[in-house]
Amino acid sequence: MKFHKQEIEDVFLITPEIFEDDRGFFNRSFCEKELKKYGIEFSVKQGNISENLKRGTLRGFHYQSSPSNENKILSCICGAIFNVIIDLRENSTTYLTSTCIEVDSRNKESILVPAGCANAFLTKYDNTIVHYYMGDFFQKDTYCGIRYNDPFFNIHWPFEPSIISQRDLSFEDFKI
Repeated sequence: MKFHKQEIEDVFLITPEIFEDDRGFFNRSFCEKELKKYGIEFSVKQGNISENLKRGTLRGFHYQSSPSNENKILSCICGAIFNVIIDLRENSTTYLTSTCIEVDSRNKESILVPAGCANAFLTKYDNTIVHYYMGDFFQKDTYCGIRYNDPFFNIHWPFEPSIISQRDLSFEDFKI
């Protein structure tokens, strides 16, 4: 596994080592030892799968506030996503900045999203499946969100989302 630092502090694009033969492909999707080599402490508490039937489905921005320590590793198992991360950690050198990373199942890459960052993705194809390893349990009382089109962040999506939950549309404008 190779870890590629991204624009936001502690965000990594993870490229697996692919083993291929006449049966198909094999790669590791998680390895605690590899994460520790980069100083990343990650203990898996949950594994989640997001099945998205239609192109243009938007999920997020979601994050959990303190005391939750919800870091996550996202992998696109089928299809492709346009993923956006916003750094909400006040002590971070990249506080209030965002970065966009495309993840396509053909590349078998993953994204490490550190705790304290909000995450959203837009599906680029029908039948897109995303797998998450979560570093904390879901806690309803610490669950937070930012609207995908919040004017404070002015995110440029590759195309207009067509499917968004009412909850994700209902988040108020972000304020510091």
